Amino acid sequence: MDLASMIPELLSALPLTLGIMFVAIIVGFILALIATTLRVYRIPVVGQLADLYVSYARSVPVVLQLFVAFYGLPLVSSLLGLGDVFSANIAAMIGLSLYHGGYLSEVLRPAYLAVERGQHDAADSLGYSFQQKIFRVIGPQAVHIALPGYGNAIIYLIHNVALVMYIGAADIMATAHLIMERDYNQYQFGTYLVLAVIYSLLCLVAWLIVRFFERRHAKYSSKTAASKVKFTASL
Repeated sequence: MDLASMIPELLSALPLTLGIMFVAIIVGFILALIATTLRVYRIPVVGQLADLYVSYARSVPVVLQLFVAFYGLPLVSSLLGLGDVFSANIAAMIGLSLYHGGYLSEVLRPAYLAVERGQHDAADSLGYSFQQKIFRVIGPQAVHIALPGYGNAIIYLIHNVALVMYIGAADIMATAHLIMERDYNQYQFGTYLVLAVIYSLLCLVAWLIVRFFERRHAKYSSKTAASKVKFTASL
C-alpha cells in the first residue's frame, strides 16, 4: 500500500479523534467553571478539593492521567456493581476532560481575578443581581482576558489527544501505527508527516476560531472602557 492510499484509512479514524476532543472540550469547560467558582469563592472543604483536583490535573503527566482513568474507572464501576461499562474510548474522554478542566481552571481563575474590584462594587451599587453582575459586567471582561490562554489550552488538548492510543483507543495515531506495522514500516516518515499535517490543521482551525472571538472582543473592549467610566462615576 502506498502513501496516497493510506490517507483515506487514516482519515477514517479522524471522527473518533474529533469526538474525543469535542467531549473533552465541553466537559472540561464545565469542570473548569465549577472548579473556578469553588476556588474563587473559597467554599469550605469543596474549595480545597477543587484546589487538589487542579493540582492533580496540572502536575500529573497526561498519559498517566489516562492510565489512571483507564484502570481506575473499571474498579469504581465494579465496586458500584455496574459491571464493565467503561471502554477505552470513554476512559480517554473522561481522562482528557479531567485534565482539560483542571488546566483550564488556571486560565479562568486569573482572568476573573484580573477584573478590577471597582467593577464588582459599581455593579453592586447599581443593584445588579449576582447573575446580572457576572453576565453583564464581570464575565465579558474576564472572557476578554482569558481568550488567549483558552486558545493555548485547546491546542494543548489537541496535542494530548494523540496519547489516547496508549490505552487502546483507536484514534488516528493508533490507526497510523497499525498501518505501519501491517506494511512492515515501509512508509514511516510519510505516515508521520501526514499525521503532522492533520494535527497542524486541527490546531490552525482552533486558533482561527479563537482569533475570531478575540477580534470580536477587541471591539467589545473599547465599549468596556467607556462602561468602566460610567460604573466608576456611578459610585
